[in-house]
Amino acid sequence: MVTAVTSFGRSGLSDWLIQRLSAVVMTAYFIFIIWVFCSNPDMTYPQWSELFSQTCVRIFSTFALLSVIAHAWIGAWSVLTDYVTTRLLGAKATKLRL
Repeated sequence: MVTAVTSFGRSGLSDWLIQRLSAVVMTAYFIFIIWVFCSNPDMTYPQWSELFSQTCVRIFSTFALLSVIAHAWIGAWSVLTDYVTTRLLGAKATKLRL
């Protein structure tokens, strides 16, 4: 089995699964933040600070941040390996010389 050194997971299936799970976590976090804003339209800084001082919100925020990083890494890697080729880079380099 061939493993890519720069891929996030061990295989394409694990990368796909990580990207889908990270999308679910990011969606849940986005819905949570929208719910907080809609349920407390006049939220003050002390209330906001109190909300984010809770351990469960900190953990959820950390998972959301890690999900964004993993999702972006896998997405960027997929796009770069699928669409940016040495032929494409060579063609652009030739155009720049002219």
